[in-house]
Amino acid sequence: MTLLGHDIRGNGPRRVMVLHGWFGDHDVWAPTYPLLDEKAFTYAFPDYRGYGASRTIEGRHSIAEIAADALTLADHLGWERFSLLGHSMGGMVAQRVAIDAPERIEAAVCVTPVPASGVPLPPEVAALFASAARSDEAALGVIENSLGTRLTPAAGRWVLAHQRATSNPRAFEDYFHAFSATDFSSEAGALRAPLLVLVGAHDAGVSSDFVQATFPRMYPHAQIEALPNAGHYPMLETPAYLVTRIEAFLREHAAG
Repeated sequence: MTLLGHDIRGNGPRRVMVLHGWFGDHDVWAPTYPLLDEKAFTYAFPDYRGYGASRTIEGRHSIAEIAADALTLADHLGWERFSLLGHSMGGMVAQRVAIDAPERIEAAVCVTPVPASGVPLPPEVAALFASAARSDEAALGVIENSLGTRLTPAAGRWVLAHQRATSNPRAFEDYFHAFSATDFSSEAGALRAPLLVLVGAHDAGVSSDFVQATFPRMYPHAQIEALPNAGHYPMLETPAYLVTRIEAFLREHAAG
């Protein structure tokens, strides 16, 4: 059994597994930490194989592997039922977990998420993403585009510095191929949990048009909502508003 490195925040009765994105480990959520309701919720923040506290753990670096590792962690924590919160690539993982263990998931919130159908990119764009592991220029291009090229350049540099400090380069490159090429949309009907999809109004990567073209056909019950003044990293851009919307949805759909 492989147990991911993880951080636990809060001691409330409502349990939430938080799944980070491609650019860096779970501390991308750090701006939200002081804002979490730790009396109502217990949050588990795992790091995937190749990231952060799990950086030395070998693996295949696949979406299915992350989902299985997340369920193993839930078992270790004694969480029979819990909610999911996933960002970007982690949003795709959240869908996989909710499909694999529907009886265990109370609700799911996907923030600027990759859909279960993956991201079919034009060859030149795929090449840019694939080179982000080796080229700071390419990585900053990906980040700035996802932020809507509207913020201080320091925001993009922060995301890049976080990624470089917390990610194994080979794992980082592997995970790009995982989230872009994986497609389990044919299984989407098994996701029965209440689902909130939060889209950054300025996100040029996982755009509102892209989300509207993918999520409703897979998950007709999904609630889709735009995050104003946010791009792909609302935990950095508008943390208080993001936490407010997440916790309101999870409270609304809490068991019991």
